[in-house]
Amino acid sequence: MKEKKLLGEERRDLILNWLKTSNRPITGSELAERANVSRQVIVGDITLLKARNEPIIASSQGYLYLIHPSAVKIYERTVACFHPPERTEEELFLLVDLGVTVKDVKIEHPVYGDLTASIMVSNRKEVKQFMEKIKTTNASYLSELTDGYHLHTITATSEEILSEAEEAMKKANFLIDQR
Repeated sequence: MKEKKLLGEERRDLILNWLKTSNRPITGSELAERANVSRQVIVGDITLLKARNEPIIASSQGYLYLIHPSAVKIYERTVACFHPPERTEEELFLLVDLGVTVKDVKIEHPVYGDLTASIMVSNRKEVKQFMEKIKTTNASYLSELTDGYHLHTITATSEEILSEAEEAMKKANFLIDQR
């Protein structure tokens, strides 16, 4: 017997609840299966939820509802980077190995202005999943549009970790020289 399709607002309320109570990202396909609708319907629902200022992000591992426990202060910094696509995995591994989360990548596009894409990787497993998704979808890195120039928003539980990460990136020649 085919399960009942969840409709409109009821479905979006459930999606929100599933995301809020999950301790891991949930893929659009998984949400579609749970709600008995197509993945495209889920994409539309997520867009509507984001329009209501729900803090949902799409990462390479799936959708996440962003809530940081108030007991843990998260520090954030933006770093200006430059490297060819072949060094992306090395850059991400360097950062996550130091306890940093790479939230996003940003570029300044000559036509569209500032473009930002979510990355949300905090460990080697997530970096490998991100890299595999790039490879299997044959997608380009956003930084390829700017010949390797890009920004990353990085977060950590202390300013010291962020400073250590920035120093390590400088030594590995990932940062733009600020002469």
